[in-house]
Amino acid sequence: MHKPSYMPSATAESVGMSSKGLAKIDKLFQDKIDAGLIQGGVTIVARKGKVVHFSTHGKMDVARNRDMEPDALYHMASSSKPLIAAAAMIAVDDGLIDVDDPVSAYIPEFAEVKVAISPDSAKGIYSKKGKTVKNGSYGLVPVDQPVTIHHLLTHTSGIPYFSLGPKSKKSSKDETWSIAEYARKVAGSPLAFQPGTEWGYSNDALDVIARVIEVSSGKPFIEFIKEKLLDPLNMKNTYFKLPEDKGSKRLVLEGKDSKVALEKYFWSGLGLSSSAEDYLHFNQMLLNGGELFGRRVLSEESVRIMSSDHVGDIFSQTYEKDEKDEKGQLGYGWGYQVRITLNPEEAKNNRGKGSFGWGGMGGTSSWADPENELAAVVMLQQENGKGFAKAVLDSIIE
Repeated sequence: MHKPSYMPSATAESVGMSSKGLAKIDKLFQDKIDAGLIQGGVTIVARKGKVVHFSTHGKMDVARNRDMEPDALYHMASSSKPLIAAAAMIAVDDGLIDVDDPVSAYIPEFAEVKVAISPDSAKGIYSKKGKTVKNGSYGLVPVDQPVTIHHLLTHTSGIPYFSLGPKSKKSSKDETWSIAEYARKVAGSPLAFQPGTEWGYSNDALDVIARVIEVSSGKPFIEFIKEKLLDPLNMKNTYFKLPEDKGSKRLVLEGKDSKVALEKYFWSGLGLSSSAEDYLHFNQMLLNGGELFGRRVLSEESVRIMSSDHVGDIFSQTYEKDEKDEKGQLGYGWGYQVRITLNPEEAKNNRGKGSFGWGGMGGTSSWADPENELAAVVMLQQENGKGFAKAVLDSIIE
């Protein structure tokens, strides 16, 4: 086991886990490597505040025969969403914003936002991830209620997966936008449904949240989150804009360019790089009710709000529209940018009741499990991490 940099470590048995059980994680990922399912990854688990498993698997650069390193950096993609939600809740704790505030109070263009409707229906045209809405194929109606920060945090704003305006095919790949510019473009693009009436996963909502934080704090978003969240949690390998001297720490996928083209445009939803240890710190802080390393980052109330279900049946009903996804969403709720396990038997995700977390395209995933006093992180860049959560849960012996 690799030695953690900041958190204490312990033997598995001292915190009620089985060392033999945790060793199965290494075999699980070696089998995946042997089968060609993954090139490599990093896994880390903590129970009762102590690291009991921290392993590297496979190669971070096959061409150079470079073994995976414990501080390897991964593109986090949507795994950045809980981090940004936590930043928003810090702004709430600091009295800068209220979750019930209309977004237009910070981004005036949102006062004029409209909802797209199909020609033959008064309902918003929306399917999973908003992909059925096309430019020119809809009418527009006013919103029934303003888009609020709460809507942004719960994916109930109506902002599509990617907004119609700034990310349409007509947009030039060479265009560059600041967070402020992009948030205004999102406001100029129609919503896919009336705010608060449906659940629709949205990447663009993340940029809007980041802009709200900028306006309310008077600081660039990157500066705010570094000062308020990353630095206090010793997340020293987490970057929205990766420094040049850290480029060699990125996993290089064999035969593919693993570098995401984000240098010209800051994109809060996809531009994050981080390490397994750093994300363990983040999840352990949430598990501790907002505190880690003797530093309070979030109030206990903000953690409670973030990890509570706010959408009820809206979440499950959204996925029932697609039969292939219906079973995968049973037993879940949705908080502030985290999916919550409400019924472990229905969810079948090998996590305790009340556990919460999220993952990203490419295979990064992490969660906090209050019932089992456990936090876990898996870092991959190929989506083949199945079996990790079961191995972790099966290792609990008391």
